[in-house]
Amino acid sequence: MKPYPYTRRYNDRGKIRIEYRRYGRCIALTGEPGTMEFQQSYEAAKARLDGAINVPKDEVARLEVAKQGTLRWLCIQWFKSPEFRQFARGTQGLRRSTLESILLEPSQPGSSFLFGHYPVNRLEAKHVRVLRDRKRDSPAAANHRIKTLRSLFEWAIESDIGVERNVARDVPILKSSTEGYHPWTDEEREAYKARHAVGTMARLAYDLFFHTGQRIGDVWSFGPDNIRNGSLIFTQEKNKSRKPVPLVLPILPELQTSLDATTIGKKRFLVNAYGEPFASKNSFRFWFKDRCREAGLPDNCTPHGIRKASATYHANNGATSNELMAIHGWRSLRTADGYVRAANQEELAAKAMRRLARD
Repeated sequence: MKPYPYTRRYNDRGKIRIEYRRYGRCIALTGEPGTMEFQQSYEAAKARLDGAINVPKDEVARLEVAKQGTLRWLCIQWFKSPEFRQFARGTQGLRRSTLESILLEPSQPGSSFLFGHYPVNRLEAKHVRVLRDRKRDSPAAANHRIKTLRSLFEWAIESDIGVERNVARDVPILKSSTEGYHPWTDEEREAYKARHAVGTMARLAYDLFFHTGQRIGDVWSFGPDNIRNGSLIFTQEKNKSRKPVPLVLPILPELQTSLDATTIGKKRFLVNAYGEPFASKNSFRFWFKDRCREAGLPDNCTPHGIRKASATYHANNGATSNELMAIHGWRSLRTADGYVRAANQEELAAKAMRRLARD
């Protein structure tokens, strides 16, 4: 594919999108790479951002110049801090892009006064509510703004650099009508396995997802060095900055069969058609999406959906909340309890209905 500098692909709830990103601003692109529509969209975005059209001159410097005490200045201090660098790389990128988007927003439509210009101690809950509500059509994005600002202000208070209170704590998150990532159904799992037989790289990818219950960043990085005494031993990518205890997961027979039948890589289990490890977890994500499409699965079938299907499977087979936490690496009982409650509800309802049928 023709390279397009400064573009980024990302998965938006199962739909692959592409954006052009420079100077802290993003513009969504349309069409498929290689088409005239995409080329025109790319050139327009490039001309607008590279020429800094409608972008204040000081903003083009990517937030490097900031008046002390402003929200922009506070963000810069956070980005430079050891605490921020301890976040996983993906988390850093997401929080940075969220804040850079906020800093470039006008305080009111048409105003030249941006949120980045606000003195931090003049910010109130009503300002955070405005930022949240501007994304109300996408509750997940709106809530991420609140969570990111909460994290920023919490760090600022702990660092004692002039922030008096966490105003983002006073703004509730929005209720979402969705339940997040779609968990694969039994029918979807069987359709994928029917299309991709044991011994193929596509099947090994699925088996690693389902039989470990891990996220895409971990599955992408698994390799022979992670196997010791019949177990998979690793530190979750998401929790590396939190002094975690490595997870130790027994390799189930189904997964072992898949590993034995597949020509795996020397450094990583999963490799591309040239026998090389996937360059990034995003390139692996796009490759896996193509394998899902080959199986006739809808676009909402994502790797994270297999993780949810794995948790559901274990809960339906009697796993406790603590057992689910041990497998999936969750730190809170709340997530695990949700799967156990759903499994218990189904079992209890079935027992009650059977009693009614006998009466």
